Amino acid sequence: MNFRQRAFGLVQALALVLSLAMPLVVVASSADARVGGGVSSGSRGSRTFSAPPSTSTAPNTAQPFNRTATQPGSPGFGTQGGGFFNRPGMGLFGGLAAGFLGAGLFGMLFGHGLFGGIGGFSSILGLILQIAVIVFLVRFAMSWWQRRHEMGAAYAGGPSPLSAQASYGSGFGFGSGSAPLQIVGADYEAFERLLGETQAAYSNEDVARLRTLATPEMVSYFTRDLDENRSRNIVNKVSGTKLLQGDLAEAWREGDTDYASVAMRYSLVDTFLDRGTGRVVEGNGQPEEVTEVWTFTRPRGGNWILSAIQQTS
Repeated sequence: MNFRQRAFGLVQALALVLSLAMPLVVVASSADARVGGGVSSGSRGSRTFSAPPSTSTAPNTAQPFNRTATQPGSPGFGTQGGGFFNRPGMGLFGGLAAGFLGAGLFGMLFGHGLFGGIGGFSSILGLILQIAVIVFLVRFAMSWWQRRHEMGAAYAGGPSPLSAQASYGSGFGFGSGSAPLQIVGADYEAFERLLGETQAAYSNEDVARLRTLATPEMVSYFTRDLDENRSRNIVNKVSGTKLLQGDLAEAWREGDTDYASVAMRYSLVDTFLDRGTGRVVEGNGQPEEVTEVWTFTRPRGGNWILSAIQQTS
């Protein structure tokens, strides 16, 4: 491969990274509270753009995603197992994009200017040139992507809700099922454990632990929220997470990857503390209830991890 070909491949990779980053940076970056910042974030494979069925725990429709790496027509993008970055043969292209996302460098990249280290771009003309370069690369990436991966949108609706409700364990019931993937008792135990452990890791700002509990896409959002808290000199402390009620919205399989969307109503104590003094700046120290739809994913035979959180209307 000659230098020109390598340079062209690098430009393609950078263009796709920019096309993914631009929709994300327009989202409000300030953290609301708790893990996920109180917004809808993540990916649900090919069902990212279809709402999970309502359940008795979450009778209202789940909100569309405010933050997602999934592009329409690219099933499984941004998730583990069937994810785009894990596809064989991606080489530099996949490695560069995954590095930007997994390390949470979007905030650094755009917080200091795309070409902040290049002299001459500090002028007004430099700013215009930056904008022109970004627009060109984004348009080029989108055109190239459509040509190479043109396909119909792979949206899938949820199955019909079951008429009967069966209780399970500590608050979980069965909402709507989805053959052929069967969710059993051990799965519900894993979902409840991930709820508590993810909240605890976020409260402790333990990014290394979060990487074992969630997809790289979700970790990138968590990292950005934590960075925002640091810029405000606050820390979000979450304690007393307790599942009150939960049921399965849908479960399905895409290739070798399993998905399960679960409605969960839980309580927690959510406060913001001054990072220096430990003084409470937001929150009254009293438990509050939250209802969200969490989607989990796993490679077939592997462990569940968190791939999306959706707020309910």
